[in-house]
Amino acid sequence: MENTNEMQLIFDSRSSNESFARVTVAAFMTSLNPTVEEVSDVKTAVSEAVTNAIIHGYENEVHNIYIRCRTEGKTLYLEIEDKGKGIPDVEKAMEPLFTTKPELDRSGMGFSFMEAFMDHLDVVSEPGKGTTVKMEKTIGKGRKVWTTQSL
Repeated sequence: MENTNEMQLIFDSRSSNESFARVTVAAFMTSLNPTVEEVSDVKTAVSEAVTNAIIHGYENEVHNIYIRCRTEGKTLYLEIEDKGKGIPDVEKAMEPLFTTKPELDRSGMGFSFMEAFMDHLDVVSEPGKGTTVKMEKTIGKGRKVWTTQSL
């Protein structure tokens, strides 16, 4: 299909790589001509998912994080995966303010932010096998299109 593109990224689960992941996904989505706000939304969601993988999935051990991005039409599809400890109760983990690491001053809002900034969020996890966060965002949805008659 002419209007599709994809990329994959594998990197170490180091806190210093969180910004690398954000910027890489932001650069990838530029072909969709996003607004600054749309880029910011996606970067925040990526940041939250990567941080969850580092802190909760791998508990600050260094392993691989996998990002898969695909564009189709004006929609960005993202998957952020770790092969860490997994989430025993995804529904509970997705509740606002729920955290398994209160001693680290974790707010428990990561999944809530991902849901707020993206159009679709799905979390697939199996204890002992890891977690995959799947997100979608359609770019330009609700954006006013200016014509000469709008002026």
